[in-house]
Amino acid sequence: MTAPASSPPPGASAGDTDGEASPGPASPASAAAPDATSTGPASSHPAVLPRPARLSGAVWLALAVVYVVWGSTYLAIRISVETMPSFLSAAARFLTAGLLLSGFLLVRSGPAGLRVSARQLASSALVGVLLLTGGNGLVVLGERSVPSGLAALLVAAVPLWMVLLTAFGGERPRPAELAGVLLGLVGLGVLSAPAFGGDIAPLGVIVIICATLTWAGGSFVSKRLPMPGNVLAASAYQMLAGGLADLLVGLVRGEAHGLDVAAVSGRSWFALAYLVLFGSLLAFTAYAWLLRNAPLTLVSTYAYVNPVVAVLLGWLILSEPLTGPTLAGGAIVVAGVCLVVSVSRKPARK
Repeated sequence: MTAPASSPPPGASAGDTDGEASPGPASPASAAAPDATSTGPASSHPAVLPRPARLSGAVWLALAVVYVVWGSTYLAIRISVETMPSFLSAAARFLTAGLLLSGFLLVRSGPAGLRVSARQLASSALVGVLLLTGGNGLVVLGERSVPSGLAALLVAAVPLWMVLLTAFGGERPRPAELAGVLLGLVGLGVLSAPAFGGDIAPLGVIVIICATLTWAGGSFVSKRLPMPGNVLAASAYQMLAGGLADLLVGLVRGEAHGLDVAAVSGRSWFALAYLVLFGSLLAFTAYAWLLRNAPLTLVSTYAYVNPVVAVLLGWLILSEPLTGPTLAGGAIVVAGVCLVVSVSRKPARK
């Protein structure tokens, strides 16, 4: 996927990328045609309203990557922290991915591929810290005491925060949009009810809820800050900034004391490699591209689908049973996603 080519042109507003086609100049034929909305005797046909533009195939492909790959990362994170410290493992993931992506850009485009302004660099660093340190880093920390499936269920609160943030930003949510969010949360409640019956550490749950707030905030401000025009360069700087912040937090927390690299299991190394290649290089870049080219409420639906993917992977890989609440909750979640998607193509109301 060539993300930079799909980016909006300079000067385009956020509304130019919300799935609506910009009206072009009228053709001579259309100018000469009679008015379709005329109510005179000559008008025998009802008015023909233009259809909303369909979302591009690239948007659906990027959504599929974020849906499936990020749904699997909760399991990978859970395996990686079995023998790795939380923030230092997150730092290794994002610093490695950021350096690999930067090297790819240098080979492909030379220094121009990474050239950005000071404001764009600062914006990328801020978004990277919010998403990858406050968001992902706290999820990694929380998964030391919270099962991966439950962590994915908690992260599904992100769309609710996003709808509230866009409302504060001046965009009035549609009733169907709010209904889709509430329906999705009801489904997630059905999914998570059996999990809360066990012995869950309250502090880990609180940490993951805080992660959802910072992730939603980072996603929100990324659409309002001057970001680099090259999406791959923006992703590289975000991962480097987030990785450095994770490293600093890990060192402050004392995670380096007593760390024995030789004691890290092969399972954890494999999980970390998967997180670098698929969770960061592939899925995070797809997510950064979606933030520019798709409605925010549509992008946020990944948080509904990820828990379903996490539950299915637990069933396939760990032989976890598929219970009635799991199936019912998954169906409600999918219904909520469909409702949000159905209204995401229309322009937002101010």
